[in-house]
Amino acid sequence: MTDVGDEQADTVWAAIDDQRRRTADLLEQLTDDQWRQPSLCEGWTVRDVAAHLTLQQQRVRDLGAFIALNPRMLRSVTLNRTIHDSAVVQARLPTSEIIGRIRAMIGSRRHNAFVTPLETLTDILVHSQDIAVPLRLDLEMRPTASAIAATRRWDTRRTWMSGVFRPLPLEGYRLTATDAEWTRGQGAEVAGPIGALLLLLTGRSSAALDRLSGDGADALRVQRSTFR
Repeated sequence: MTDVGDEQADTVWAAIDDQRRRTADLLEQLTDDQWRQPSLCEGWTVRDVAAHLTLQQQRVRDLGAFIALNPRMLRSVTLNRTIHDSAVVQARLPTSEIIGRIRAMIGSRRHNAFVTPLETLTDILVHSQDIAVPLRLDLEMRPTASAIAATRRWDTRRTWMSGVFRPLPLEGYRLTATDAEWTRGQGAEVAGPIGALLLLLTGRSSAALDRLSGDGADALRVQRSTFR
């Protein structure tokens, strides 16, 4: 598997399975009203995000078949728009089937085309928070898993993979985890749980900054209104 060694692969997939299982458990407890609530993803409901999580194993042939069944998606002109539109289509599934499809992926090591299992890990960790945080529900992100995902996001922040995240001005800051051995960058300190740092790296500043401290975190809070 590209970018994932054999030893790390076991850790990554165990973390994916763990987060999928606990996310499915949380989804089973939601009311119909909660499924309709806005998520942390702008323009996405909780239902849309949950539906998106059922699409973590798409290969090239699967993508082609999905678009063939939903030709309006051909009008999507950006990666983010395509991802959003596919989630909206999948959100038509019954609630029980959305949850069932997430559970059915537990134990599988299949992942989407053009990415690695590290992206799958980031996806399930961050999107589980997109669901839980606005509903004021607690869904832990394990520190070890969050550190792996945060490292991947830091290392790929200048590649095409960063294009799906809301850009943040993180140059000139030192990110330091308080619950894991993880530090990146140089400059004003932004300190806090590694899960909050992962949310910051993936553009969830509104959810992350309330849990972060230091001169750098203060500066980012001042700049938050300018984030695109």
